Amino acid sequence: MVNRDFYDCIIIGGGPGGMSAAIYALRASIRTVLIERGVPGGQVTLSDEVENYPALGSISGAELAQKFALHAQDYNLEIVSQEVSELVPGLAHHTVRLADGETLKTHAVIVATGGSPRKLMVPGEDAYYGKGVSYCAVCDGFFFRNKTVAVVGGGDSAAEESLYLARLASKVYVVHRRDKLRASMILQQRMLADPKIEILWNTTVEAILAENDGVAAVNLKDTLSGETRRLSTEGVFVFIGFDPNNALVPAGVKVNADGYVCTDDKCETAIPGIYAIGDLREKYARQIVVAAGDGCTAALAAAHFVEMRRSHEM
Repeated sequence: MVNRDFYDCIIIGGGPGGMSAAIYALRASIRTVLIERGVPGGQVTLSDEVENYPALGSISGAELAQKFALHAQDYNLEIVSQEVSELVPGLAHHTVRLADGETLKTHAVIVATGGSPRKLMVPGEDAYYGKGVSYCAVCDGFFFRNKTVAVVGGGDSAAEESLYLARLASKVYVVHRRDKLRASMILQQRMLADPKIEILWNTTVEAILAENDGVAAVNLKDTLSGETRRLSTEGVFVFIGFDPNNALVPAGVKVNADGYVCTDDKCETAIPGIYAIGDLREKYARQIVVAAGDGCTAALAAAHFVEMRRSHEM
């Protein structure tokens, strides 16, 4: 087991929130390390196009993630490519344990672990994941060129991915359990204007069916009449929201009924020096720009917390 030197701030997660936190923490001259088990950028790397990040206009998610990373590199950000196994709060300091057994100690921790795609929890979903079932149109859309696909959901993600898939597939069915979409109006207008997209209102997916070890159809249910029917489709893309990745949230930190971490206006949890940002935190809007703002807020608060700790140690 290796023990590194003491850090002022440890950031867990390298999405827009984590990268923003790193930039502000380093600008505040506190010793900072960012731990990311995957590719820096988080969920944004899976987005084909981002149109609402201020000043950038239209940009791919991968390019936006790269810009975050390059900006952080300008401040010589230290990045550890590892998975965090445990976050242990303490009175004098907090401890972050990595999967390889390494132990890091710090004054402040900013948890930016985001969320994971929510599942339908229907027969066939797990069995045919990667064989027609997907949670990322940008990742897997190419394999459905000139084929029929079904998109499940009615929010911004479902709308964006439906429009992306319509450029590749021959037909896109959007399965939505309500009679109105939750997506922004501009996305709704684009969906309704696209001849390849058909919205199936008041409809849920009851099961995913396969032939020859690949998705062939879905069983649908009308939520008003209760009638069921079979819809032929070669792909099922699920975009019904995210669940917070809160496994590292220590006991003593308050979470709401959905598992999102409750914080104050500084993004600080009930444990001093531990902050939660981005899609992990309870809030009204879940957007890239909001996650980046959370990162700024938490880093500034963490820097102040570190300075207070330093003054007490003198």
